[in-house]
Amino acid sequence: MAGWASISQVKEKIAEKSAEEVTASYLERIKKSKINAYTAVWNGAIEEARKIDERGHNGSLAGIPIAIKDNISTKGIATTCSSKILQGYVPPYDAHIIERLKDAGAVILGKTNMDEFAMGTSTESSFYGPTLNPWDKERVPGGSSGGSAAVVAAGEAPISVGSDTGGSVRCPAAFCGVVGLKPTYGTISRYGLISYANSLEQIGPLATCVSDIAALMDVIGGYDSRDSTSVKTETIYKNALVDDISGLKIGVPAEYFGAGIDPAVENAVWDAIQLFEELGASWEQVSMPHTSYALAAYYIIAMSEASSNLARFDGTRYGYRNEGENWHVMASRTRAEGFGAEVKRRILLGTYALSAGYHDKYYLKALKVRTLVKQDFDLAFKEFDCLMTPTMPTPAFKLGEKVEDPLSLYLADVNTVPINLAGVPSISLPCGFTDGLPIGLQIIGKHFDEATILKAAYSFEQNTEHHTRRPPEVA
Repeated sequence: MAGWASISQVKEKIAEKSAEEVTASYLERIKKSKINAYTAVWNGAIEEARKIDERGHNGSLAGIPIAIKDNISTKGIATTCSSKILQGYVPPYDAHIIERLKDAGAVILGKTNMDEFAMGTSTESSFYGPTLNPWDKERVPGGSSGGSAAVVAAGEAPISVGSDTGGSVRCPAAFCGVVGLKPTYGTISRYGLISYANSLEQIGPLATCVSDIAALMDVIGGYDSRDSTSVKTETIYKNALVDDISGLKIGVPAEYFGAGIDPAVENAVWDAIQLFEELGASWEQVSMPHTSYALAAYYIIAMSEASSNLARFDGTRYGYRNEGENWHVMASRTRAEGFGAEVKRRILLGTYALSAGYHDKYYLKALKVRTLVKQDFDLAFKEFDCLMTPTMPTPAFKLGEKVEDPLSLYLADVNTVPINLAGVPSISLPCGFTDGLPIGLQIIGKHFDEATILKAAYSFEQNTEHHTRRPPEVA
């Protein structure tokens, strides 16, 4: 059964055979994998699937295998953020979304590879080595949730979960030719998500099709009193899956089609917008003038929050530890050896931005720019139901191409970070190919209006065949 499949297709196989057999087939495929997308495979998956067979297939995801990003707490399964400093850490509790997935009957296959502490755009900074793109193993899968997107594209899990701080679900979704959603900030509880930048990050689902994204959101979305940023919503996401977008008003921000956009990507996105028009929607260009400042503001805010969040990793409580004659020496050695180069870079830059004399000059100014970026979205959504842009400015780049040039990696996030600054929802789905590599269309919605972008994405998917294209090894 293992391979490119939707939830409904996996359910058919479970009914025909058993959850245990389906889980075993995915574990066998993972064992033969050559893309390095898992950091840990759960040895209790078969037993859990067997229990689901014995109990009866109750729950919306009963017996459905799922992969979890390595920065989401899973009781009894190692959770390391793909970092040496958390090597050997096994959480004593489940994240909120893991509780919900288990209640729905999902079977956790394991933890997926990622950029260390979710800091990156290529999954090359992982302590476990880079994940390879299933479409071309010489290219990156995107990041930081590269493993979560790659396992879906490679047929090593039908669905997965990642986290998105500045595009970390949508970027790998675009590069790997799958669907990925960054929900409105507060829609999914962050309880159990190991923090990188609290005010920006949001857990999000990845799948082969839009209907599976809605199915996952119906399970993992919702209020959690343990997360102070969690918001009570009553949305039933599967109700948005209607193939009818007549009257939809689409805004096309000119600033998202600027310098650096690959011509093939731009053409594919305009072709998609043309199809929406043929299906009954209308579009107009709109200006979002503060977009050019969003990237700089994002990285100052994200790095500042990272320097605070990662202060807890000092070798005292959990994970990797190097000894020293006193705490200061021990902590210094532990961090020097435990953190990778990109994490150290962001901690240093964040600490600098927060330091006396520079707080107002950098961090406070970045917060003001964030407000202006959000206002751009607020104004645009007074006129339009959703916005459409390329997800990434280029298709997946080659391994090692940008790793020695951090600035070029940061610039790759130009179309995704404004969404996190504003806290609005955004979905990426395949809209074409160039040289055999997928291209992602980004659809951005109003706060807590995931229904509109899911409906638009579903209609597009129903009228194209992009989402049925598969990497060579799972074709």
